[in-house]
Order: sequence, then structure tokens, then C-alpha cells
Amino acid sequence: MTAIDPNAATFHRWADIPLETLKGTITRKLMTGDRIMVAQITLKAGDEVPQHAHENEQVSYVVDGALRFFLGADGERVVEVRSGEVLVIPSNLPHRVVALADSFDLDLFNPPRQDWLAGTDAYLRR
Repeated sequence: MTAIDPNAATFHRWADIPLETLKGTITRKLMTGDRIMVAQITLKAGDEVPQHAHENEQVSYVVDGALRFFLGADGERVVEVRSGEVLVIPSNLPHRVVALADSFDLDLFNPPRQDWLAGTDAYLRR
């Protein structure tokens, strides 16, 4: 195994990361490594993330609140994810989300979402 320089590790404070305001009252903060991205997402009850799909595998951990996910091209599978629960969304699976309550969610993506980094995620913008 090749030794990795300990200085390659990076340290971040969420308080130092800019807050992005998106569609409705959705906000997010994000940070990336080479092969993973983590995002803090806040939604108010009734906020909706429109249907979309992406190559990135996604892990959504609802820290607080409740989110209803509609999975599949026609939203045929509905999963409610509440505080302390996690949903793993495979690559390219269409999905949309409705906040059932004010919610705080951590989303992890592999690889990092290039559309989020470039600001080309129009479905989430005003």
C-alpha cells in the first residue's frame, strides 16, 4: 500500500461554507472531495424538488423532519423518510421529493454532482 501524505486531508467548517438559496425556501451548503460530495439541505414543509435523475449514486440521510420521495419514471414507488432514516438512490433512478415537515437532510453523492458545482442545476433554481 502506498503511503498517503497526511497533509492531503482537508478540514472544513460548515459555518464557513456559503449558503445557497434555491427553489422555494430550499437552501444548501456543499463540500467535495475527489470522489464524494456531501451537502446540507434544508427544506420547509411543502417545498418540492422536481423530478430529476443523475449518474451519481445518492445517499439521503434525514437528520430532522420528513421527506416523501417519489421514485421511478412515473413516481410509482413512494417512500417516506423521517428523522434518523436513510434512503439510497441508485444511479439514474428518476426521483422527486416533497418536504412533509421542515427538514434538515444530508445528501452524499458519488461521484460529486458536477451540475451543482457548475450551477447548471436549473431544476433546483428559481
